Amino acid sequence: MEKRYQIFVSSTYVDLQDERQHVLQALMEMDCIPAGMELFPAADEEQWEFIKRVIDDCDYYLLIIGGKYGSLSSEGISYTEMEYDYAVEQGIKILALLHEAPDSLPGTKIEIDPEAREKLNQFREKVSNGRLVKFWNRADQLSGLVALSLSKTIKMYPAVGWVRADQGNSIELLVQINELRQKNEVLLLENQQLKQQAVIDTGGYSSGEDLIRLKGVYKITYGSKLKNSWEYDVTWNQIISFIGPHLLQYLNEGSVNRQLAKSILKANGKSADDWYTKEVEEEVFQTVKLQLMALGFVEVKSLQTKQGNMALFWILTPKGKKYLMDVRTIKKDDT
Repeated sequence: MEKRYQIFVSSTYVDLQDERQHVLQALMEMDCIPAGMELFPAADEEQWEFIKRVIDDCDYYLLIIGGKYGSLSSEGISYTEMEYDYAVEQGIKILALLHEAPDSLPGTKIEIDPEAREKLNQFREKVSNGRLVKFWNRADQLSGLVALSLSKTIKMYPAVGWVRADQGNSIELLVQINELRQKNEVLLLENQQLKQQAVIDTGGYSSGEDLIRLKGVYKITYGSKLKNSWEYDVTWNQIISFIGPHLLQYLNEGSVNRQLAKSILKANGKSADDWYTKEVEEEVFQTVKLQLMALGFVEVKSLQTKQGNMALFWILTPKGKKYLMDVRTIKKDDT
């Protein structure tokens, strides 16, 4: 049963039309399904939500960076970088192809504006940090780089892929169904064990209106190297009230961190929606996680993402949901 993989191709489309054609041709010759921003020539906030759903359905993410940063969103970030950040957050395996010497490109294909050039340099640095990238100089090099890199990535990090409905192998499907049944039995057993756990004794743990000092950083504008520090005393009830509604379904750990930071900053009069970066300091955040687990309010699991990678996800326990209702809902005034 032959699988086909869907690849999201992201680039600064306007200045890389020829390069994208070489990449798309290589993908189609590999029997892959390309998808990308050329489907959305007039990107806006509404289309961005649809683009995220397309990325969710893709098996791999292929990024091409040339000499321009790309069209900007209302937040001052290019849609290309927004796509990249979202793919990273979703745990999609990324292949990055960077132009080796963008300053050597023709004037129409490089950034003239100093601010845009700085944003491009920072984006290149972010993509290269902790990730193997391939470099190219000519458009005709891309076909070979894509074929080599993607073949190796598929072999090392096999994704779910796509199979025609009329090509499904009944034996393989039965094996998959049996595996799902076994996993379901494990989950049912875990659920039963959780239900059997009586109310956890929280007497030895700080909780309720007890305070914990949380600290972190934020950046007001994109591209700024200056990170502003913040530090506030927060109660455990506030923490549950801030992040609890977002944990009624599984949420990855990075998103939990950013949501907690955003809520704390808002509660203290900061306009967090306008800031590019906001997060709780990692060591403090890990303490919060362990405390909420010890109190029996949240469960943290290593789960498989849609792309087949593993990541940590948070969710409220039944006890956590009940506690959230107590601290977040509006009570009737009996006076």
